[in-house]
Amino acid sequence: MSRTTLFTNARLIDPEQGTDAPGWLLIEGTTIKALGTEDAAPAADAVIDCGGHCLAPGIVDIGVKVCEPGERHKESYRSAGLAAAAGGVTTMITRPDTLPAIDTPEALEFVARRANAAGPVNVRPMAALTKGREGREMTEIGFLLDAGAVAFTDCDHVITNTKVFQRALTYARGLGALIIAHPQEPGLSAGASATSGKFASLRGLPSVSPMAERMGLDRDIALLEMTGARYHADQITTARALPALERAKRNGLDITAGTSIHHLTLNELDVADYRTFFKVKPPLRSEDDRQAVIEAVRSGLIDVICSMHTPQDVESKRLPFEEAASGAVALETLLPAALRLYHSGDLDLPTLFRAMVFNPAQRLGLASGRLASGAPADLLVFDPDKPFVMDRTTLHSKSKNTPFDGQRLQGKVRLTYVAGTCVYEAA
Repeated sequence: MSRTTLFTNARLIDPEQGTDAPGWLLIEGTTIKALGTEDAAPAADAVIDCGGHCLAPGIVDIGVKVCEPGERHKESYRSAGLAAAAGGVTTMITRPDTLPAIDTPEALEFVARRANAAGPVNVRPMAALTKGREGREMTEIGFLLDAGAVAFTDCDHVITNTKVFQRALTYARGLGALIIAHPQEPGLSAGASATSGKFASLRGLPSVSPMAERMGLDRDIALLEMTGARYHADQITTARALPALERAKRNGLDITAGTSIHHLTLNELDVADYRTFFKVKPPLRSEDDRQAVIEAVRSGLIDVICSMHTPQDVESKRLPFEEAASGAVALETLLPAALRLYHSGDLDLPTLFRAMVFNPAQRLGLASGRLASGAPADLLVFDPDKPFVMDRTTLHSKSKNTPFDGQRLQGKVRLTYVAGTCVYEAA
């Protein structure tokens, strides 16, 4: 019989049921065996007292960039895996925007093997939708699916040739493959490093209208109506795009949408005096947009919150704002940043975990993301109230480009379990 471990004195956050209640949870081997309220906890080989802290399914993070192959000095599967475990992320869904792009079954098998040998958490790779992410010729979707691709995306390279995109969507639909796209009108957004408005004008930054996101989404929705494909928008960050998304869902299209933790917790004013750690793609938006996106997460219109973990080295960030690389590391800051929304009263914990755990797992067809008998024992114990000041030098990621450096945050991971094995314990 497999070894059993009992978590007692826990605050169970169940995103599937939408509950936040005291209780216990029993794991046997690699799976959850049972859970319930405090009064009738069973015996077990090992007992862990959670001290009244939260116990939730481990985070499933869509869109993590690990810079293997090509730029291991920025992030390796080993360093990303350690950062994920420390951040309560038990499954990383990795992006194919590497050098070269992951666009063949051989490349996909290489990263899958490398990832799962090097790091302590689950890694499920995505593959490129077009060869070299160049938007000209579709990849071998069927072979890549067989090799283990969970979704197909060209990341922030928007496919401008609508015919190519339509063919790829049609082909993907026949195979039941999920397409993840970056809604942006590429002509309007080319070269932009801020969102249009008074702030960008005062700072003299090249900017893009929020309308570019809406136009990109409108085009993609029209193609979905044509093809009936399964589609996920990686980041919806503006109020302008939300009515189109709501209409598409109401019309029965197979569409879901995500947003990044940075767009939920930061706004364009945080760029202040050209701080390049705040340069992300799409650029940070107005406070009105941020509030609209929070409301969309609360209502379920936006399904997924992700880290959009994008490591950049010092050389690519220590440049004038316009020239600096975009992106921020976020595997370890995803949870404490998300807890800002809990402490401010914007979102409760079941809603946050539904967007960070349950919905992404469901969209990708994974068994994880649930507190239920028979589900994988991918678990996270965290203290939601523990205050700390973020020091980027302590991050496990090789790159330290976090916008939260020096900021006061609340919420510390205590334990992370993957398949019933403890992969991280706070010191």
